[in-house]
Amino acid sequence: MSADTQTEPAPRRRRLIVLLPLVVFLALAALFLFRLGAGDPSRVPSVLIGRPVPQANLPPVEGLSKDGKPVPGLTSADFQGAVTLVNIWASWCVPCHEEIPLLVKLGEDKRLKLVGINYKDRPENARRFLGRYGNPFVATGADGNGRASIEWGVYGVPETFIIGRDGRIAHKLVGPITPDNLERVLKPAIEKALAGS
Repeated sequence: MSADTQTEPAPRRRRLIVLLPLVVFLALAALFLFRLGAGDPSRVPSVLIGRPVPQANLPPVEGLSKDGKPVPGLTSADFQGAVTLVNIWASWCVPCHEEIPLLVKLGEDKRLKLVGINYKDRPENARRFLGRYGNPFVATGADGNGRASIEWGVYGVPETFIIGRDGRIAHKLVGPITPDNLERVLKPAIEKALAGS
């Protein structure tokens, strides 16, 4: 065997070693793009689905009233016995401004109880926000430090949860409620929770 034929496999092996990280990177990038494009980004799986709501004892938003009465904060007992829609919102959240008219409309459905968690907001800003658009919430807890929202597994505001009569989380919607996802995703999930299945 000549010296030329013995040295030929070494450069080929080096090329494979150099290309291997590139191939792995491209495979991971393709997988990431596939998963990113697959499905509805507003339906992020939550480990809390089917589990009882996190323990919640949130004080009311200071000075917030509805129909001349103070709006209470939230307790864990608020999630028993009725289908409840929980919306995590803030006055500084631009998508929250876009979704609030849809929440006001949902608040007219007497089969539901609408409650809010005001996330890292100043009470005067929260009051001004709801004064401008209308207050759809029968109770609103103030989550000034964001700790309660972490317990709920919140990625960012706005997020909406549907709680069954048994106090268990039935559905989670990440991002703002839109006319499209209201009809296509949220209303069917509400009807399913109302039916008790």
